[in-house]
Amino acid sequence: MRHLLIAFLAIATPVILTAADHFVAPTGKADHAGTKDSPWDIASALAGTQQIAPGDTLWLLAGTYQRRPDEQFVVKLVGNAANTIQVRGELGQRVTIDGGLKVEDPSAFVWIRDLELMVSEPQPTMPQSPGTHPPEFKRPWGGLHVYGGRNCKFINLVIHDCRQGVSWWKQSIDSDLYGCVIYGNGWPGTDRGHGHCIYTQNKDGTKLISNCILSAQLDGQQTVQAYGSTNADVDNYVCEDNVAYGSGRFLIGGGRPSHNIRVRRNHLYKVDLQLGYDAPHNVDCELIANRIFRGSLVVQNYQAVKQEGTWIFKENEKPVKTESFVLPNAYEAGRAHVIVYNWSGEKETAVPIGKVLADGDAFVLHDPTKMYEEPVLNGTVKDGVVRVPTPGEFNVYVLRKR
Repeated sequence: MRHLLIAFLAIATPVILTAADHFVAPTGKADHAGTKDSPWDIASALAGTQQIAPGDTLWLLAGTYQRRPDEQFVVKLVGNAANTIQVRGELGQRVTIDGGLKVEDPSAFVWIRDLELMVSEPQPTMPQSPGTHPPEFKRPWGGLHVYGGRNCKFINLVIHDCRQGVSWWKQSIDSDLYGCVIYGNGWPGTDRGHGHCIYTQNKDGTKLISNCILSAQLDGQQTVQAYGSTNADVDNYVCEDNVAYGSGRFLIGGGRPSHNIRVRRNHLYKVDLQLGYDAPHNVDCELIANRIFRGSLVVQNYQAVKQEGTWIFKENEKPVKTESFVLPNAYEAGRAHVIVYNWSGEKETAVPIGKVLADGDAFVLHDPTKMYEEPVLNGTVKDGVVRVPTPGEFNVYVLRKR
């Protein structure tokens, strides 16, 4: 009986994990201790060859992490539902991955956040051949490539000057892209612009794209390219509270019928929203409270469409009253995306900010395409508002508590 009681207690007693902090640095080594004074290298830490357990945090110290010619660092870390592994940039510092990340199986329950992903090699100046792989283009791809993993999150990343921002495929299941700022990617070809903010396909589980700022500038680029041929799946997407502007489409659809597409509270400026492409039929989609200015909405071949509160203003239409929106960040207190439709032509607009900051709080306001340059504005909240510069009819900023 005593042996049975001991066995029962061993099963019933929860295992308490003690979370640990580990550190990597641009000058770190694989045989170091992984402490702040003796940091690891980034490649061995992300690849799972170091002792990083569920619940641990891997801190990337300030600086630039670069490797050539195999420029993308592979991620193969495994947490669990109760104890995620966090990969974070050092707080308040610029942490740059010059070359990109590649997430592969067996990655699970990993949060990658607060990093800059870019490519430092200059864009070629000569015209490019047509197609997505011009032979004369030797510049690294860069960006975030997600080829596998379950229940991973990619949070508050800044992705720019890569050949493509995010490449996110169906082997990645139940994962989120949240709060990311993606701009300036791609290249001009002789046929069209190439390289999208997000190129993605999905079958099992749900992919969430939320609270991101997406900017494409070349004809032929897309802000979201959830697309594939008749052999590819484009199912189970939730896209909400995103801002897309500049050029291109926000496209979800391909050659195979899609289902379970949810598009909510997105702001699109000079970007068309299209659900469905050339599939003969699609199953179900939902469009709730989206705002489309200087763009169009196409919902193609869907059997069931739920559409509520979506506003569409075409080229010569606009409201009469200036509007502002504040989209708080769920993972960083005091951070939000601020959007102002400056229809009345004011030089600045008072934006109510009480759900993010309190009176007396200091803040900085960033142009999302210049996150590491001087802020557009340093200020203090007064009377519950932030006075935001509004030089154009559409203005978007990243606000952060200082």
